[in-house]
Amino acid sequence: MVFSSNVFLLYFMPVFFLVYFILPRKVRNYFLLLASLVFYAYGAPEFIIHLIVSVIANFYLVRWMNKTEKPGLKKLLCGISIAISIGLLFYFKYGNFTMHNINAIRSWITGVELSTLNSQLSTILLPIGISFFSFQSVTYTLDTYRGVNAPMKRLSDYMLYIVMFPQLIAGPIVRYCDIADQIRNRESLYTDRLHGFYRFVIGLAKKVLIADVIGFQVDQVLGPSNYDVLTSAQLADIANKIATIDSTTAWIAIFAFTFQIYFDFAGYSDMAIGLGRMMGFKFPENFDNPYVSTTISEFWRRWHQTFSVFIKNYLYFPLGGSRVKTEARKYFNLWFCFLVSGLWHGAAWNFVVYGALQGIFICADKLFLKKFNERLGRIPSVFFTFLIIVLTRCFFRIERIDLSWLFIKRLFAFDFAPFHFSDNPHLYVTMLVAAFFSFFTLSKFGLKVQDKVYFTEYNKRQHIIAFVVSICAFVFCLGALNASGFSPFIYFRF
Repeated sequence: MVFSSNVFLLYFMPVFFLVYFILPRKVRNYFLLLASLVFYAYGAPEFIIHLIVSVIANFYLVRWMNKTEKPGLKKLLCGISIAISIGLLFYFKYGNFTMHNINAIRSWITGVELSTLNSQLSTILLPIGISFFSFQSVTYTLDTYRGVNAPMKRLSDYMLYIVMFPQLIAGPIVRYCDIADQIRNRESLYTDRLHGFYRFVIGLAKKVLIADVIGFQVDQVLGPSNYDVLTSAQLADIANKIATIDSTTAWIAIFAFTFQIYFDFAGYSDMAIGLGRMMGFKFPENFDNPYVSTTISEFWRRWHQTFSVFIKNYLYFPLGGSRVKTEARKYFNLWFCFLVSGLWHGAAWNFVVYGALQGIFICADKLFLKKFNERLGRIPSVFFTFLIIVLTRCFFRIERIDLSWLFIKRLFAFDFAPFHFSDNPHLYVTMLVAAFFSFFTLSKFGLKVQDKVYFTEYNKRQHIIAFVVSICAFVFCLGALNASGFSPFIYFRF
């Protein structure tokens, strides 16, 4: 089940909130937990047992870890808990990828056809959202081990923290210490419910009215976003299409995807934050206008913020961070963290290349690129940084390295075809709208409007206006959704 579906919008969400607010406060958490398990089981019934068993095991391991006074046993239990979360993630997400690469080596050594070796493998299905709830489980284990927070007393509370449906599938990655008090004690004032609904509708509009419209056209040029589901003939057709594409179409496609992934993922985060606020939760923000960044470093402070915080706290700092003996080690730590983050996005070599490139640009920022951008001035540096983001997105979107390079060659083939706005006005208007909102906060006026919409309490008149606008937008999104059909969030695969 996804937020941008009729099942969720017309049935699950209205029924859930109707029952949730009728129930006494002391049983709301139990109902939320039950609803979250139903939400997940609807989309992935075959994996619900894996999820529940791993949650129960981690809960009791962490409690045991916290009680023991033996340092060795404490470390062992911490390691086992992390191994359960990361082990499941590795098996389901990277099992086939690992075996395919092992088979490639075997094929090279033995001369046996690679397709023959791969045909012997069973397909491992990927549980939706496993990257997010696995990382959230790791944060709880490590924070408890470090003494940042005490372990939870109730299994139901821990299970709710992990499987709460607003942020279960694609984040934000919420640390327990950030919402510990909210799990047992929270208030959902009518203003919270209204602001949460407004935020949800904003996210829904980003997804349905912008990301989905653009994404449909991107797929027409580059094929489906997941190449694993394609046959050899379909892959050959995509390769031929990329090889013969003109530069105009190529640039439009990659700019379109850059906007699509932002409004798709930021839209989901808005919806998750809005749903949480309606229940009284204050989830951390996940995006802060990333495309107005003047450097790649700034971009990663603004893009998928909870993931960046996770990498910093649980990988970069344990590696030594910047407090190391040599500059070379500091830059290696930075680069390695982004390499891992690239692999986190998907079990394919194109994601490894994507992460490695981001790490190279981060290191370049520290060495010379940041100073170069400062000399350019703010606006030129924003668009220079945006261009780097656009180009690296080629490796994110096209899940074969050879085709990614081929596509980049077509970008710079200077084989430009005439541009006609009338060829696809719906796409071009939507891209202009996406560009406007992506760069709107470059101005002080834009920042002021954003703060007013997102973070300012409304008076009665403003609530009436916002509510009417939100209802109209909600209905319009429903109409657009029914016209376009089902479209999952991009990050559901990760």
